[in-house]
Amino acid sequence: MRFKRHCEYSLLLLALFASLTVAAQERIVGLPCEGCDYVFVNPPATVPTTARIGPADEPGEAMRLEGIVRNAAGQPQANVIIYAYQTDAKGIYPPGPVRHGRLRAWAQSDASGRYRFDTIRPIGYPNTDIPQHIHLHVIEPGRCTYYIDDVLFTDDPRLTARQRQAHSAGRGGPGIVTPTKSASGWLAVRDVVLGQKIPGYDGCGKS
Repeated sequence: MRFKRHCEYSLLLLALFASLTVAAQERIVGLPCEGCDYVFVNPPATVPTTARIGPADEPGEAMRLEGIVRNAAGQPQANVIIYAYQTDAKGIYPPGPVRHGRLRAWAQSDASGRYRFDTIRPIGYPNTDIPQHIHLHVIEPGRCTYYIDDVLFTDDPRLTARQRQAHSAGRGGPGIVTPTKSASGWLAVRDVVLGQKIPGYDGCGKS
């Protein structure tokens, strides 16, 4: 009986893994990096330059997150993939295929280095002092992947001076942004500098 249950459990795991589409994986740098491998689970067949995080009717305040991807010399870089995930309007990660939840998406920089996500403004975790944030990872196709500093908002009352200091590492460029609001919703601009302050980045693209 125990053996039978073990076999059934093994078959269940195999079925689960088979249901997840995992793309070819670039080398992970910038360690430690918990969850960096999730960027390869269920990506779209073709990554757009403008992507939506969650459905159009997702509850919450509309937000557009955009920016320009540049190299260390300041030159715009095309075909770099930005992966984003976030909490919902209740401050939680709604269940999805991975621990990052279902509010996740991939956008690819265009010829001018620009990328864009349409989403909602996230809410900070309930019953904590953690500010609102959007997690970002970079995938440089054929080279490597790594996480960069979260997008944080200067008008968030949870963002204290101490937290500003704690989140000022500048991985991939500054993550603290000043959002603006219009009739269509919020706009946040988060530019990305490839490899900036990423440990092990010099090894990107090397076997």
